[in-house]
Amino acid sequence: ERDLGDEYGWKQVHGDVFRPASHSMLFSAMVGAGYQVTVVVLSVIIFAILGELYTERGSMLSTAIFVYAATSPVNGYFGGSLYARMGGKIWIRQMLLSAFMLPALVCGTAFFINFIAIYYHASRAIPFGTMVAVTCICIFVILPLTLVGTVLGRNLAGQPDFPCRINAVPRPIPEKKWFMEPAVIVVLGGVLPFGSIFIEMYFIFTSFWAYKIYYVYGFMLLVFIILMIVTVCVTIVCTYFLLNAEDYRWQWTSFLAAASTSGYVYMYSFYYFFFKTKMYGLFQTAFYFGYMALFSLALGVMCGTVGYIGTSVFVRKIYSTVKID
Repeated sequence: ERDLGDEYGWKQVHGDVFRPASHSMLFSAMVGAGYQVTVVVLSVIIFAILGELYTERGSMLSTAIFVYAATSPVNGYFGGSLYARMGGKIWIRQMLLSAFMLPALVCGTAFFINFIAIYYHASRAIPFGTMVAVTCICIFVILPLTLVGTVLGRNLAGQPDFPCRINAVPRPIPEKKWFMEPAVIVVLGGVLPFGSIFIEMYFIFTSFWAYKIYYVYGFMLLVFIILMIVTVCVTIVCTYFLLNAEDYRWQWTSFLAAASTSGYVYMYSFYYFFFKTKMYGLFQTAFYFGYMALFSLALGVMCGTVGYIGTSVFVRKIYSTVKID
């Protein structure tokens, strides 16, 4: 624990590192949704290990929807408390955004694909009653539970408790080498986490699209844990490089560097579509890429949140040891 001398690097930005992220409302909504998706994925995998969900075709999906609705307070709590710590005032709008962001995207995509399915008279068309039911779940279950979570989060964990105080004037960000730019870090951040789930993706895609039943959920849990660990490690390293370049915009960078894994997964889904499936025609193509986009989006939000949480702990840790006069 040395005093802050004329040192370079991350110690220089101690007065700016806890400055709220730009677009803090969107950021906290994303992180809240990411917490929720992480809990849902973990719960569904554990339920599948314990309860043999793979015996029936639709049981997996209905379990996921039920768990998603039930874990809405998680979203509200973490999103709302983060928004409050970032000094956000328009908390009702933030709550609505985090409650409806993922469901709206899912419903929008499903509605679009459904439109094509009805046009083609396909058996995959979702009946109208199901749509109404899902909308009711969103309005009467997810929204109130998110509200409860947000109120709790704002009141219990909404006070900013940063180890360093924030300077009044933002410090200018110096010029740095091209590979230290946040955009480059974001693109490279997803490579290693994608490498850790690459093999498993093939089996998951095959169970989605080739109708082979997937039943090695224990292995899936292992892959999930490895993905979390790799994501956290990679984003911490990326953030450390960024802070050493005296750039304090680490929140979005850490989130997006981890979330870029999903971009690689989506690119892999293109390869899978053209080389591993025999799909053709507008309906099958729209069906495949629409649902793959949703899958990648959920994965991205989840990985991004995990990366951000890990990095946030790391940043707090290193700045709490700095002594400032």
